[in-house]
Amino acid sequence: MEITAVDKLELKELYDRFRDPATIKALAYEIDKEAQNLKESINIMEVCGGHTHTIMKYGLKQLLPKSINFIHGPGCPVCIMPKERIDHAYILSMQDDVILATLGDMIKVPGSRGSLQDARSLGADVRFVYSPLDIIKIAKENPDKKVIFFAIGFETTTPMSAALLQHTIDRGIKNILFHINHVTVPEVMKELIDSRDIHIDSYNNKIDAFIGPSHVSVIAGAKIYQPFPTKYNRPVVVSGFEPVDVMEGVLMLIKQFNQNRCELEIQYKRSVTIEGNTNAQKLIDKFFTKRELFKWRGLGNIPYSALRLKDEYKEYDAEEIYADILPIEEIEDHKLCICGDILRGIATPNECQVFGTACKPSSPLGSCMVSSEGACSAYYKYGSIIS
Repeated sequence: MEITAVDKLELKELYDRFRDPATIKALAYEIDKEAQNLKESINIMEVCGGHTHTIMKYGLKQLLPKSINFIHGPGCPVCIMPKERIDHAYILSMQDDVILATLGDMIKVPGSRGSLQDARSLGADVRFVYSPLDIIKIAKENPDKKVIFFAIGFETTTPMSAALLQHTIDRGIKNILFHINHVTVPEVMKELIDSRDIHIDSYNNKIDAFIGPSHVSVIAGAKIYQPFPTKYNRPVVVSGFEPVDVMEGVLMLIKQFNQNRCELEIQYKRSVTIEGNTNAQKLIDKFFTKRELFKWRGLGNIPYSALRLKDEYKEYDAEEIYADILPIEEIEDHKLCICGDILRGIATPNECQVFGTACKPSSPLGSCMVSSEGACSAYYKYGSIIS
C-alpha cells in the first residue's frame, strides 16, 4: 500500500498519534491484504459526524488503500436542522415571557432571521444546557417565565427529552414546554439510497456499505439497520468511535464483500446489542410518535423521519401553543453553500467555493461548518494537516 506524506506529515508521526499504534498498524496491514482481493472499489458511508471527525483527525484515509473510499453522511443533528426550525427557536426566544434552552452548537446555527446567539445579543434569554434535566432548575428559579426546551438529536438524546417530560409531569411543573426536533437514523439512510424527493433527480452518491452510528444503536439497538442488508443489499457494521474501532469496522466490511456476504454486524459489542436499551425505547414510545414528514437540511422532506409529542401531551407542546406566530413556509439555504450536497454524500467540503474563505467557524454560512460534528468543521480543523 503506497502512502505519501501530506504537509510534511510522515507515516511514523501519524502512527505515533494513536493510543494503540501497534493495533492500528496490524489492522491497516490486514485491510490492505483483504482489499487486494476486492473486485472493485467500495464506497463506505460513515453516517455519524463523530466518525467523520475520527477519520479526519487521525488521518485514517491515509492508512487505507485507494480502493476504499469514505463518504460523509448526514449524521449530525445540528447540521440537518432546516432554517424553518431554527426560525421557530429564534421567534420563541424573542417572546417576553420565554426562556429558550437547547443543547450543543444549536445556538450558533444561522436561520433566515439570525442565530439564537444573535437573538441573545438582542436581549433574548437563550441558554445552553448540558443536560435537559438542568431545565427543571431553570423553571423553578423563573416561575413567571415559560421555559421552552428546543430539543434536538437522534435516538441518542431522545430518552433525555422523554425523561425531562416525565419529571415535569411527575413534579407538576407548569412552565416547561417542548419544541421537539428529534430525528431518526434509518429513514434518512433509506432516503440516501432511494430518494423520494421530486426536486432531486436521485442521488449521485454510490453507497456500497454503511458504518452505523454506535451511540444511536446503544439506545435503538442494531436491529434498526437490518433492512439495509436484507432489502437494500448494503452491509452495515455498527462501529465505535475510536480509530481502532473504525479500522476494524472497515476490515469487517471488506471481508463481507470478499466473502460475498451482506450482513448486519456489530463491531462495538462492548456497548451495542441487537435489541438496544428497551427501557429507553419504552420511555420514548410513551411520549413520542412519528411525524408524517420532516424537512432535513439539504435532503428535503423525509417521511416518518422525526418525532413529535403525542396528542395527549399537547399542553406541553410549544409548536401547538405558539402555532399562531410560528411560520410554516419553506426557506432556501444560502446559494453559495453546498451543505446539502455534503450531507447527501455527493460532495466534500473542499469542493465548496466558499469553504475556508467566506465560510469559516468564526463566520459560518452553513450548518456543516457550525457544528462540532459537521464535515466542514472537520475538514477546516484537520484538512490542512491530513488529507
